[in-house]
Amino acid sequence: MLDEGRNRRRSRMQIDIGQTKSGKTIALPLARANRHGLITGSTGMGKTTSLQRMAEEFSAAGVPVFAADVKGDLSGVAATGDAESPLAARCGALGRQFTASAFPVQFWDLFGHDGLPIRTSVHAMGPELLGRMLRLNETQQGALSVLFKRCEDNADFKLTLDDLRWALDDLMENREDVSKRYGHITAASIATIQRNLLALEVQGGGHLFGEPPFDITDLIRTGPDGRGIINLLAADQLMECPKLYAVFLLWLLTELFRVLPEAGDLDKPKLVFFFDEAHLLFTDAPKELVQQVERLVRLVRSKGVGVYFVTQSPADIPDTVLAQLGSRIQHALRAYTPKDQRMVKAAAQAFRENRGIDVKAEITALAVGEALISVLDETGIPTKVEKVDILPPAGQVGPISAIERRAIMEASALRKKYAYDLPEGEASTVFANRMRRDRGLPEVVKTGDWQPGDFRQFVPSFVPEAPAGPSRLDHLTGVLVSGLIAAGGLTYLTWLVG
Repeated sequence: MLDEGRNRRRSRMQIDIGQTKSGKTIALPLARANRHGLITGSTGMGKTTSLQRMAEEFSAAGVPVFAADVKGDLSGVAATGDAESPLAARCGALGRQFTASAFPVQFWDLFGHDGLPIRTSVHAMGPELLGRMLRLNETQQGALSVLFKRCEDNADFKLTLDDLRWALDDLMENREDVSKRYGHITAASIATIQRNLLALEVQGGGHLFGEPPFDITDLIRTGPDGRGIINLLAADQLMECPKLYAVFLLWLLTELFRVLPEAGDLDKPKLVFFFDEAHLLFTDAPKELVQQVERLVRLVRSKGVGVYFVTQSPADIPDTVLAQLGSRIQHALRAYTPKDQRMVKAAAQAFRENRGIDVKAEITALAVGEALISVLDETGIPTKVEKVDILPPAGQVGPISAIERRAIMEASALRKKYAYDLPEGEASTVFANRMRRDRGLPEVVKTGDWQPGDFRQFVPSFVPEAPAGPSRLDHLTGVLVSGLIAAGGLTYLTWLVG
């Protein structure tokens, strides 16, 4: 009984990921889960299954999870797994009992269709991330930074892309005066920003900006039973705009770092963040962005957040960022070209050596569901690489139905907070007053709702008006003057006669 109690306590302080052929369980201590990690492998070799397994294990340990559901498959975590499925049979073959389970899930969707909407403001996004989203070069980025500084100085805060467009038009009209105060900006830079802004809107980027604002701490919640909420972002439509997707996830990470207090070393993370299709963030990324991501990943650990990048090859991640990732799960890679072979060699060299495993040969020979794995142990040292079978998830593998998703969305405790839209004028006023309060400025006084026809007070009349007739006062004044004149004339005649 004592040994069983120890095993239960130990299992709650680690997440079981895989099992070797000899029956050894490879597990990640929760205390080391905020040292980040990497899941790699070719398409169809089991990365999503590994991600789901880890998400379920973190949730069961009371750790909230965020992940982008790129293909919709991860939504199955909200439904109970099939005890008759091949994965359940595989679990039995490993000598383990398959226990089907559903997990608490919160669905999010930038477009508001398959989950609660996530919104922020142009001002909160900032010129650096917005410039990356708009694919601006250094000169254009400088012009955008000038615009943001000018808006801040004038307490003219921008909520939506329409607000940003108006600000760009005003910047163009007053370019010479602005250049004298803030530095030279060109009309060509402003025009490029406007064109790229239009392209972003066409791709649906406007849905990200509006009211009510997203509270990043709503990702860090647990259910009534103590299990961590698994936050799934519906990303199938979002993936049609890769830069929007990548920068949006980077913005979420930045907000976590900005909002969360320092936590130091914890028994388990506050949140685990899976960054799927991570190569989209780093493709053609300027040096400054890579440095920003590396610094963010390095520092967010102290906030109690673990970041796990998911991509096809370790070569997709810059070396400076790769060096921050303590745990690694490597599924099969296919090496058909000399470039692929070099990537396989680099992936093999990243693991701590195990003389019993030819890592370079195994990487290309792994079957679906198998992986090479190395995690940090209790002392923070990477374990020797092991070849394992990834343990099957307890939830459903594959997407849930639209009806099931809708039912979960309707039952969400956050629905009242986010599932509504403010009218454009009201949203702008609410946002502006919140920004002004944060800066100690007086709020904007709302004089009333805009009514149809109110515009006429601002439109000059071009129709000549008829001359006004005499008023009653004018008439009385005329009678009085006439009477005085008559009286004066009568007096004069009397004097002449006399």
